[in-house]
Amino acid sequence: MFTDTIAAIGTPPGKGAISMIRISGEESLDVLQKVFDRPLDDAEGYTVHYGRILDGQEAVDEVLVNIYRAPRSYTGEDMVEIMCHGGVFVTNRVLGLCLSSGARMARNGEFTERAFLNGKMDLAQAEAVNDLINARDNINARSALHSLQGSVRKILDPLIEDLTGILAQIEANIDYPEYEDIQELTSEEILPMAERWLDRIEEVIHTAEQSILIRSGINTAIVGKPNVGKSSLLNALLEEDKAIVTEIAGTTRDLVEGSVRIGNVTLNLIDTAGIHEAGDRIEEMGIERSLKALERAQLVLLVLDAERGLDAEDEALLEMTAHKDRIILYNKKDRKEIPDALSVSALLGDIDDLRRAIAEKYAEELYAAEQDTFNNERQLALARSARTSVQEAVKAMKAGMETDLVTIDLESAWNDLKEITGEGGREVLLDEIFSRFCLGK
Repeated sequence: MFTDTIAAIGTPPGKGAISMIRISGEESLDVLQKVFDRPLDDAEGYTVHYGRILDGQEAVDEVLVNIYRAPRSYTGEDMVEIMCHGGVFVTNRVLGLCLSSGARMARNGEFTERAFLNGKMDLAQAEAVNDLINARDNINARSALHSLQGSVRKILDPLIEDLTGILAQIEANIDYPEYEDIQELTSEEILPMAERWLDRIEEVIHTAEQSILIRSGINTAIVGKPNVGKSSLLNALLEEDKAIVTEIAGTTRDLVEGSVRIGNVTLNLIDTAGIHEAGDRIEEMGIERSLKALERAQLVLLVLDAERGLDAEDEALLEMTAHKDRIILYNKKDRKEIPDALSVSALLGDIDDLRRAIAEKYAEELYAAEQDTFNNERQLALARSARTSVQEAVKAMKAGMETDLVTIDLESAWNDLKEITGEGGREVLLDEIFSRFCLGK
């Protein structure tokens, strides 16, 4: 598929004990041989060789070289990995010699792209490689590793299999009708199968939505009127003095952000300006930004003043956030505690009850995050699109529309699911459908 050979440094930049230069393509061994002091023409795959990298007659470094033969390599091509000493200068010099010997510089992700295009992994597994590299906690790392091992395909295969079965049933009845009336086929066979399929994908999508929410972090807006202790709460959650805290109302004029881990839940915190009637244009701009942050928030921490009690501004905020996922808490419990309410003292760092409330609130999502499911918004969007197409097919069947129109929606759903792993196309679909027919038909 590829005629050129690529090379790149496969280890992080900077000083270290060892660096690795990776080469992949038909000419990998030829490129290596031009800079290596020992013959490797007959080297077998999965072997390691000691020698020196040369620049003409000059020795550059002593290295170990790993040899991989196609198709038994990461990319499915002939591959070489040069393990050299980890100095920045030496590593770049070895790479430069490889590039001047016939390789070109690889693009970002090109080794994994070649692995996908050469059939070594599907698209969901390729995405999982990057997810595993960028994982910031055990939940993300475990999810990425499971996806790399094929967990997304295990979820998809039964859904695709059932869609293919529905389409095959329709095609078979067109060519070899068991029902004289196509509407009878639809009501007795196809419609119940499609409705059961919708129930199953709904459950899969719900689990994925909860899982992605936990793994990507929950966008959390700290909201309240001026001087209720929003900035003190941000500082207490982050355990650092990130936001300025004074007795002067309206100190926060712009958004202050930070991330905090509470148990296995990550909150992407935004401390907003106090929402009230602004006194000047600068404060008005801060409040406008706060309202936008509130609109985008997946969780609202609504802070009320336990000492002063509720007023009209608090009531307005309660009404404004009623449709949001929220936790209502009363601050300044060191001065006054509200019975049967979630109370904290942000200034004194007494927020354990809030931490427990957050952990309890997302217990179901945490469970979902530990299940095998879709791993990103691209995969989830395609699953939602497939669901919508089958919902349209169900509506069409119930309305008594022609089977051809139903088939179009079902095929669209099938292709959406196949696109999650980078497969699909009408030709592939027809092959799968007609492979189910009896031999000779």
